[in-house]
Amino acid sequence: MRRQEGVEGVALTFDDGPHPQGTPLVLEILREAGATATFFLAGEQVERRPALAAEIVAAGHRVELHCHRHRNALRLTARQFSEDAERGRAAIEEAGAQAIADHRPPYGIYSAAALRACRRRGWRPVLWSKWGRDWRGRATARSIARRATESVGDGDVVLLHDADYYSAPGSWARTAAALPIILEELDSRGLKAISLRR
Repeated sequence: MRRQEGVEGVALTFDDGPHPQGTPLVLEILREAGATATFFLAGEQVERRPALAAEIVAAGHRVELHCHRHRNALRLTARQFSEDAERGRAAIEEAGAQAIADHRPPYGIYSAAALRACRRRGWRPVLWSKWGRDWRGRATARSIARRATESVGDGDVVLLHDADYYSAPGSWARTAAALPIILEELDSRGLKAISLRR
C-alpha cells in the first residue's frame, strides 16, 4: 500500500525509532498540533528503549513493525527475513504496544519471499506516496517540508524519520524542524495529519 484510498487525511509515518531525542521531540510537536502519526519501529531500538515505545502508544499514536535490524530484504533469505520480523514484532509487542498489523521494510524494498512472509502473518505491507528525503545529510527543514507536501492530498502516506541510527547524523533534528512546517502546510490546505487506518 502506498496510499489509503477513500481516507480523509494525510498519514504521517516515522521510521527507525524509537530515538531518545528525536522521538520525544516529534511526539511533543504532534501533541501541540493535535495530530496523530504511525511509528514504524526497529526492534533493536525498542529493546534499548521499551518505555519510549510504550510512550508513543500512550500518546495516542500507532506503532508498527519496520524491522529488528535495519537490513535490505533483498540481501536476506526468506528464513532470515522471517526471523528478523518475528524478533522485531516480539520486541514491540512486549514493550506494551498493540499487536502488529502493518509492516514497512527498510529502504522500502521487499523480496518476493519477504512479501509472501509478511502477508502470511496477516501484516499489511505499507510503503509511501510522499517522502521528505530527510535521511540525507544535505536535507534542510524547508526541503524536507517541500518534498513531503508537494501535491499532497487525502489518502497520501508521508514517510519521515524520527531517528538517525541508519541515516545521516542529526537527521532527526532536521525532521523535527520540518514537522511544524509540514503540519502548517497541511492545515492551510484543509488536510488533517492522521495515523494509518487499520
